Amino acid sequence: MSKVLVVGIGPGNYENMTVGADRALQKADVIIGYHVYVDLVMERYPNKVFITTPMTQEVMRCQIALDTAMEGKTVAVVCSGDSGIYGMAALIYELRGESPVPEIEVIPGLTAASSGAAILGAPLTHDFAVISLSDRLTSWDKIEKRLEAAASADLSIVLYNPASNGRPDHLRRACDILLRHLPENRPCGVSRNIGREGESCVILTLGELREAQVDMFCTVFIGNASTKIIEGNLVTPRGYKDV
Repeated sequence: MSKVLVVGIGPGNYENMTVGADRALQKADVIIGYHVYVDLVMERYPNKVFITTPMTQEVMRCQIALDTAMEGKTVAVVCSGDSGIYGMAALIYELRGESPVPEIEVIPGLTAASSGAAILGAPLTHDFAVISLSDRLTSWDKIEKRLEAAASADLSIVLYNPASNGRPDHLRRACDILLRHLPENRPCGVSRNIGREGESCVILTLGELREAQVDMFCTVFIGNASTKIIEGNLVTPRGYKDV
């Protein structure tokens, strides 16, 4: 039976890949994805057919996966983090439409909010929002409204895609929006290269975050009003200790 597996591979290291993701890639005939993500799994799954596409070719990538599956193959589309959180799962369903074939199975993975938080400490123990700063698919006006709403609601905030060569000032602009509602000394953190070579993290204030150098390999965390730094770790209590 033709099948497309949409696989979240987590941050990239095997230790943070789910058992389900590993099994899915083992049984796939073809593995398709953005070249950076395919490179992360290629060595572990020999004798597979690998197909890569550039970052902005998501529709082509997913259509190739569907077409290849219709040839009777089991195809895995690999996504960094979780396959349904800024991943390809929704697009695969959209492109297949109302047809029952090929079969689609979504394999979840460890998203950067979770894996990046673990490096910093425990910044997401209470309610939080995840917002991408990429305006390639979402207008900046809408991103700004979401930042305003999250800050007004005193949510911890996770920022994906904080900067790139084409939008180097997006994090600064986001911080300016947040600073309308939040104090400059609000604890924040940045995790980079999560689960990969060169993994690092830094804790800083929102005022300092505005001037921080970040890239697409970074995930940014902004604390809520109760977030604190404990022995060099970014921690957002939920209140268990106070009950």
